[in-house]
Amino acid sequence: MNIVVIPARFGSTRFPGKPLVRLHGHTMIWHVYHRSLEAATIDEVWVATDDERIFEEVVGWGGKAMMTRPDHASGTDRVAEVASQVPCDIVVNVQGDEPMIDPGVIDAVVEPLTKNPSIGIVTPITYFKTLEDFLDPSVAKVVRDSEGFALYFSRSPIPYSRDHDGFKHVTGKGSKIDEVLKGSPFFRHVGLYGYHKETLLRFCNLPPSKLENMEKLEQLRALEYGVPVYTVQVDYEGVGVDTPEDAQRVEAMMREENSG
Repeated sequence: MNIVVIPARFGSTRFPGKPLVRLHGHTMIWHVYHRSLEAATIDEVWVATDDERIFEEVVGWGGKAMMTRPDHASGTDRVAEVASQVPCDIVVNVQGDEPMIDPGVIDAVVEPLTKNPSIGIVTPITYFKTLEDFLDPSVAKVVRDSEGFALYFSRSPIPYSRDHDGFKHVTGKGSKIDEVLKGSPFFRHVGLYGYHKETLLRFCNLPPSKLENMEKLEQLRALEYGVPVYTVQVDYEGVGVDTPEDAQRVEAMMREENSG
């Protein structure tokens, strides 16, 4: 059985209670849950939370939710707790602040896990559209090998283009990266993961790695301990909600989407 698990905490420094913020008539967690259910490869969707308000919200409209330990260090650990108690083969970790998640991206992640049991972790990547994002340390970058496996993730602009001095000379908001260097392998990481269950549980039992602590990118733990991460290219960047302003922007996007 293939499941999606959505980690959802009530506490947030910038936006407390954001899983329950209402967007276009429903809570944000409702949108994430029901969009995840639309994925053709998914049998069940679960919400993993440590807050009774979120738990009651989900079970109130017939969703599946599980109260998890309050002391988890990350959402991945919360996902693993649910996976350890639910019979399943493949687990997809979908972030609880992605109310416009594309079900097709979930399917794209599940497909290689289904076809190749030797692949333990899959994550989506997409082309950068602007140099601004490529140079932004808050946006994770990835380089991969010829077979699609990740070589490294970083907050730094990788690969570094020596011929263009790392694009340091380029200024101007919204500069198109393909106008500077066409067809180059500049990929941004999309924060969604698919796992075979045993790989997820193994990953969460590994201690945080040095590279992970330096870059503050959890996926580096897998690479540093020799767990391959396979990447799938998608046409999706993700629309996260981190602030009340983000919520207003996403609600406007939802209204536009539904009006069409």
